[in-house]
Amino acid sequence: MSRRLLIFAPNWLGDAVMALPAVADVRRSLPDAVIDIAARPSIAPLLPLVPGIGQAVVFGTASESLASIRAGGYDTILLLTNSFNTAWLARRSGVPERWGYRNEFRSVLLTRAVAPPTRVHQAGYYQHLTSALGFAPGPLVPSLGVPADLRVIGQERLVEQQWDGHTPLVAVAPGAAFGGAKRWPAAHVASTIDALASDGVRAVLIGAPADAKAGADVLALAHTSLRPIDLIGRTDLSNLAAVLVHCRGLVTNDSGAMHFAAALGVDVTAVFGPTNEHETRPLGTGRLSVVHTNVWCRPCMLRECPLTQRCMTGVTPDAVLHEVRAGL
Repeated sequence: MSRRLLIFAPNWLGDAVMALPAVADVRRSLPDAVIDIAARPSIAPLLPLVPGIGQAVVFGTASESLASIRAGGYDTILLLTNSFNTAWLARRSGVPERWGYRNEFRSVLLTRAVAPPTRVHQAGYYQHLTSALGFAPGPLVPSLGVPADLRVIGQERLVEQQWDGHTPLVAVAPGAAFGGAKRWPAAHVASTIDALASDGVRAVLIGAPADAKAGADVLALAHTSLRPIDLIGRTDLSNLAAVLVHCRGLVTNDSGAMHFAAALGVDVTAVFGPTNEHETRPLGTGRLSVVHTNVWCRPCMLRECPLTQRCMTGVTPDAVLHEVRAGL
């Protein structure tokens, strides 16, 4: 009888993408196993894009999640989540093997508990776990696939928004979760959009519903007649992937969209301020650029800047445009 393994995906988009090399290592090491992934509803649309994975188990209430896990007949749960609650859910499910990091007082709930590493890239953090569990590490490059029919849906969606099918597109993600310190100023984003428009390149604004204000601020400051296509809050992850593969690149803060686009092979220009590019820089097969300033206080890892946010305001549109244009 082949192994039936359920992987608990991280709860946030960027982390879920950075966990993909670890998932690929497990898939490669267990070619005959059934491997499913459990995820929050917001992450679930990502899972059909992950090569070699079976079905998605979408977390609902605790009782619904337990029922789904028990119905799967799994013999092993691999927790790529870090919380006590997810380890407790795994323990209550009755699945005999439960593997994960032993932080958050979880050791008593796991059958194999691994000490977490420090000061590594987040993708390496997840791969360290699977490597310690005996799965041979492969390339530390997240990879997602977009099938042809989904690419067509993305093209149709853009045409509905008055794209002519020929004008080059660059996606722009003006938002970022966990506070405003990570957001490049709206005026800088708008100036970049205007400059790209003067090159004949049209912007496509992307993001979650929570990014709507950040997008509105940018649109209010953009003056080009080649108006950006605004898709903020109007795509799930599968449809966002379908759109991104038609873009020549992405301009972004350190965000989930940054990691998502990089895993799709899209060129990425990322503005880093308070966060550490050595731990969360984008990984992928496209042209990946990180732009930042050398100020004494970065990376502070604060959600809101108590000073002048020089780490972000000091990144000029010209610096970003230099990187974007190099990939067009």
